[in-house]
Amino acid sequence: MSSILDIDLDYFNLMRHPGQELEKLLGWAGRSVDFVVHRHHHALVRWKAQVHCRALGSPTHILHVDEHHDMMDERKNSNLGNFIYQAMCTWPKCRVHWLVENPIDSPGMWLSEEGWKFVVGRFTVGPRIPLGWPKPDLFSVCTSPEFVEERLRQQLVDVVLRSMNQKNKST
Repeated sequence: MSSILDIDLDYFNLMRHPGQELEKLLGWAGRSVDFVVHRHHHALVRWKAQVHCRALGSPTHILHVDEHHDMMDERKNSNLGNFIYQAMCTWPKCRVHWLVENPIDSPGMWLSEEGWKFVVGRFTVGPRIPLGWPKPDLFSVCTSPEFVEERLRQQLVDVVLRSMNQKNKST
C-alpha cells in the first residue's frame, strides 16, 4: 500500500489565509515535498517513474488537493485535464479523494458512462481529509502558473521551499 499527496496551488486561490492553509496540509503530511512541477500532468510521469524503479509501491490512495478534479477526458495521453483519470486507469485499485471546498463540477459530466463507472466507486470529494486516510509516501506540488496569480504563487512556493529546507536541515 502506498499513498500520494498531490497539491495544486490553485486550490488556495480563494482562501483568506492561503499560506496558513498550506502549512496545515504540510503539517498533516508529516513529511517534506518530494518534488514540484509546473504542469500538473507532469506529476503523473514522476509518480510512474517512482513506481517503475520500485521507490514507491503501486498507489492505493491519492489525496488530490486541487481546485479542479482533473478528470475531464479519457484520452490516452495525459494532460492537465485528465491526469487523475489516467492515474486511476494505471492503478485500478487506487482510490482518489478530491479535497475541495466548493467543487465546480463533477467528473461524471466529462467522462463517458463507461469511464465514469470505472472510477466512481473509487472517487470521493469533499472539504475534509477522510478519516483514516493514510499519510503520504510521496508528496508532489504543482505550481500551475496559468491558474495562480504570480504574487500568491510565489508566497505559496516560499512556504513549500521553507518546508523542504527545514526537512533537509533535520536529516
